[in-house]
Amino acid sequence: MSSIESASSAVVSREAAVHPQWSSRLAFILAATGSAVGLGNIWKFPYITGENGGGAFVLVYLLCILVVGLPILAAEILLGRRSGCSPIKGMTLLARRDAVSLRWGWMAWVGFVAAFVLLSFYSVVGGWSLAYIGLAAQGFFSGADAATIGGLFGQLLEDPGALLLWHSVFMLLVVLITGSGVRAGMERSIKLLMPLLFVLLLVLVGYAAVRGNFAQALSFLFSPDFSKLSTEGVLTALGHAFFTLSTGICVMMAYGSYLPPQVNIARTVVTIGLLDTLVALLAGLAIFPLVFANGLEPGAGPGLIFVTLPLAFGQMTGGVLFGTLFFILLLVAAVTSAISMIEPVVEWLEDKGVSRMLGALMSGAMIWLLGVCTVLSFNVWADFHPLDFMARFEGKTLFDLFDFLVSNLALPIGGLAIALYAGWAMKPQTLRDGIGLGDGAVFTLFHFVLRFLSPAAVLVVFVYNLG
Repeated sequence: MSSIESASSAVVSREAAVHPQWSSRLAFILAATGSAVGLGNIWKFPYITGENGGGAFVLVYLLCILVVGLPILAAEILLGRRSGCSPIKGMTLLARRDAVSLRWGWMAWVGFVAAFVLLSFYSVVGGWSLAYIGLAAQGFFSGADAATIGGLFGQLLEDPGALLLWHSVFMLLVVLITGSGVRAGMERSIKLLMPLLFVLLLVLVGYAAVRGNFAQALSFLFSPDFSKLSTEGVLTALGHAFFTLSTGICVMMAYGSYLPPQVNIARTVVTIGLLDTLVALLAGLAIFPLVFANGLEPGAGPGLIFVTLPLAFGQMTGGVLFGTLFFILLLVAAVTSAISMIEPVVEWLEDKGVSRMLGALMSGAMIWLLGVCTVLSFNVWADFHPLDFMARFEGKTLFDLFDFLVSNLALPIGGLAIALYAGWAMKPQTLRDGIGLGDGAVFTLFHFVLRFLSPAAVLVVFVYNLG
């Protein structure tokens, strides 16, 4: 071992000695699954499945999770655990330790900025779920027609005061949880919220089985018809498989920095992938039976949750109660993801000597302020399209541009960098021992996928998203 590597190892060891850790493997699994299980599973997965024909899309999505999502997720968690500190500081330490260029540190900055921007508009969308809990509980959907429910959503978006209020409440909740500490704040809340999420989801699936067209939903989700799947649908499945596991934006690197050394990453990642996929499929089984029972369109797009589904609840017995429960579920999923998005920023400030609560307050305030741009982009600034001079961005609001920056640029770039660093810059033995796969064919296959298949798939998504 070189003197540089020995010195860097000693630094990493000292960092790990004072760095907080998850209390157990289960705590980390719940935290990582909570990060992965967000609006992407409850909101986005059902509507993109509906848009792309159902079963065939689901099958391709599961394959993409296996080939793209899980290998990069395992690599990102390993990088975090090896560093034992914030992603920005950690990547510099690891580059020294692995005797590679310090320029690899840029990948942490890409993820850092992406998480910051993502949470700024994610908080606004999370605020919608808060607003809809109140609407559902007060019976606003009962007996309402499509125009009325669509009008409710439109009124919410057009009211900057209401959007700002719910955005503020959501961010305050995230700040208070994160600022309370890794174990006292994040872990304690996740141990409460994740079981609640699963209970709510199972209750809603039961309701859908009784009140909805469950047989048609099962057929739609699990009977592949590849004639309904286009090339665009395959690329959408590939992109969502990458997006849903929270990879590429340093979130899992930050969470991995709290992972105890004795936890086997390979087995843990498989569990996270299974739970994340289970939630996405259960969300489909909770939503599509109600959609089909009411003769509604499964491919309704982003409005499926906030327009189409409230219309279904409004026509069904028990719709007030179960509609309220559904939006509580949506809020829980949003919060568990949001606390992971702010974590890279808070952890970086902690490395700078800022106390955790102050770091959470500072991070939350800056993210909240940027989120105001998203709030205004739906109403006051709806006609403000700053990049109209570029054909690719013509007509896009600030919200559209933020979403494009994160989803189409930062996520794939960050994921590609993680795959390349773990697959090429790290020594194979370091990767093998860290992941916990041991010698043999399984690690050889994993290493091949991480080196070649995962980067190629991410590049395809990146080029496709750029149009």
